[in-house]
Amino acid sequence: MEPMPSRRRIPPAAGRQALEVWRADPSAAPKVTVAMAVRYALEELGARAPGRTLEVRVPPYGAVQCVQGPRHTRGTPPNVIEMDARTWLDLVTGQSDWAGALAGGTVHASGQRATLTDHLPLLPG
Repeated sequence: MEPMPSRRRIPPAAGRQALEVWRADPSAAPKVTVAMAVRYALEELGARAPGRTLEVRVPPYGAVQCVQGPRHTRGTPPNVIEMDARTWLDLVTGQSDWAGALAGGTVHASGQRATLTDHLPLLPG
């Protein structure tokens, strides 16, 4: 069974614009811009790596289930990755790498399939 494509809530042009504003000065980007950039990047990950094996969480902005493999349907997913918005956007844009973020403790990953190594950077500058 083919995974369903993710549904977009952030128009791609608006998401890319928010990401560019964030890239220009991450510490000065308005919260609404950060939220849009994070959600856009989560949607992009879901579109590029459809599936329900892994849940990526960036509280309080959003989460996405992605990556093909054993499907998760109820309760707490067995494969979860969680991080803050700055870490997520740094990874998405290639400002930091997966191994460094994991070793530095800014990414919390649990489960055998809890990795984004093959999917990052998602939107390099």
